[in-house]
Amino acid sequence: MKIKILQEIIKKKASKTEFAIVTNLKNGDSEIFEKGKKLSKNIESYKDHIESFFKSKKNGVIENTDIFVETYIRPINVIIVGAVHIAQYLVDFAKSLNFEISIIDPRGYFATEERFPDLKIINKWPEEAFKDLETNENTALIALTHDPKIDDPAIQHALKNKFYYIGALGSKKTHENRCKRLKDAGFNEMEINSIYGPIGIKLGGRSAPEIALSIISQLVAETYKK
Repeated sequence: MKIKILQEIIKKKASKTEFAIVTNLKNGDSEIFEKGKKLSKNIESYKDHIESFFKSKKNGVIENTDIFVETYIRPINVIIVGAVHIAQYLVDFAKSLNFEISIIDPRGYFATEERFPDLKIINKWPEEAFKDLETNENTALIALTHDPKIDDPAIQHALKNKFYYIGALGSKKTHENRCKRLKDAGFNEMEINSIYGPIGIKLGGRSAPEIALSIISQLVAETYKK
C-alpha cells in the first residue's frame, strides 16, 4: 500500500469519515472508496459489489475475484440519558462495539468521571445538553431515569430528529403514561410507536447487568437494520 493512501486513511479515520479500502490481492494495489465518488477504471466494474459490502458494513473478497473490500464505518453515536447503575453495565458492553457513548444527566452526583471514566459526560438538562451534541438519524437514545422531567425532553428531541433507535426504561404502565404525554405534546401514533418501551429484548433477566445486556442486544439488532 502506498504511503499516500495510508496518510489519507489516517486522516479519514481521524475525521470519522465512512469509507472502504479496496485492494487487489494479486498485485497489492489499493484505493479508497467513498459513497458518491468515482472509482478508478481498474475496479469500476466491481462498483455494485463494493457498495454492497459497504452498505452491509462487512469485509470480504468479491466472489470469483482477487478484490478485497474492507469497510470503515463511523462509530454510532449513542446517547444515554441517566447515569444510573444500568448505564455502567451498558458502557462496559459497548466498549468492544462500534459505539461512541455520551451520557446526559443533570444530577452531578450520578454522572461523575469516577463512575464513567473516559466518557463524554454532560451535567445538564437535556434541552441544554443537546446544544453540545451533534445528532441526526444515525443517533441512538437510551433513556433510563424514569423521571419525565429528564427523559421526556430527550425523547422528544430524538423523535423530532428521527433517531434510528429510541428506547426508554420503565414498566408497561410507565410507558403508557409516557405515550400519553407525548401524544399531548403533539406527536403522532407512528412516532410514538417507534419508541422501544419497555426497552430491551425479552431475556427474562431482572438484574442491572441482565437489563443492560437486553438493551445492548436490541440496540445492536436495530443498528444492523439501518
